[in-house]
Amino acid sequence: MMNPFRRRPLLIAALAAVCLTPAAQAAPVVWDSPLSIVLGYAPGGSSDRVARIVADKLQAKLKVAVVVENKTGAGGRLAAQQVKAAPAGKNVLMLANPAVMVVAPLVFKDSGYDPERDFVPVSQVNNYEFALAVSTAVPVRELNHLVAWLRANPEKANFGVPATGSLPHFFALMTGEKAQVKAQVIGYRGSAPLMTDLIGGQVPVAFDTFDTVLPQHESGKLRILAISSDKRSPMAPGIPTFKEAGLNLVATGWNTFFAPTSMPQDKVQALAQAITEVMQDPDTQRKFADAKMNPVVATQAQTQAMLKDFQKQWAPVVQRSGFQP
Repeated sequence: MMNPFRRRPLLIAALAAVCLTPAAQAAPVVWDSPLSIVLGYAPGGSSDRVARIVADKLQAKLKVAVVVENKTGAGGRLAAQQVKAAPAGKNVLMLANPAVMVVAPLVFKDSGYDPERDFVPVSQVNNYEFALAVSTAVPVRELNHLVAWLRANPEKANFGVPATGSLPHFFALMTGEKAQVKAQVIGYRGSAPLMTDLIGGQVPVAFDTFDTVLPQHESGKLRILAISSDKRSPMAPGIPTFKEAGLNLVATGWNTFFAPTSMPQDKVQALAQAITEVMQDPDTQRKFADAKMNPVVATQAQTQAMLKDFQKQWAPVVQRSGFQP
């Protein structure tokens, strides 16, 4: 008869083998209802294009309907408030940018949500750089020449931005600090009127997202002197970065998916994995490139690290500005 104490190691080994089999691991998430992707911007913009490219791919991967909801209003804050209040059983993500998740909580006394308490980062899916552009009436073609010209003509040191309190607004302040140029930042009601005034010479310098300014640069209606990424863009390799042009400055914006904290952790992890795989898909990468957008493949951990670094870079600039909406 076998000693029962000798059987125990065999029993433990057998149990361990069972526990390590796929069937005994966490059951796969069942998507029994549609997934909503909420964003705070109107159809047709860059954030909307990002949401719809990813939604189409997620729908095929998860085998469930994925619906994009454009909840406009209050600069994206209404969308955040809606997703924050989602019940645990609702399959919902928010696609948000720094204006919603970093700037608004710093400048509004009550934005109606707390990014760290009410949301869980899921996956960053793209980033975008900023461009400094000048009117063709400005007699400079390089950034260091512009800095010298602004110092010599302080009354012309006006920086146009698409909106007061936008990321280009704070990047303009960042640039002024780094260049030691005191400039007046002029907020417009969108990129279209800003580009009109820049091309017409009513404002000498403008800051906006690179993809917004590039078509006008390519048509010769204005000149981009530098972009804020850490390397040149393949879309316009002839344009230098700020670092190459003489200012040690790197800054980008982003679009990132967030889940409400009410969502079960297994669903959050499953969505993070699915979005990472979607962003690795060559067809997804092509669709982003066709839309002149930079795709990003990022795990949940990488996304969390990016957000911490971004907060460290931008929060002091926003707070020093004293900006109040």
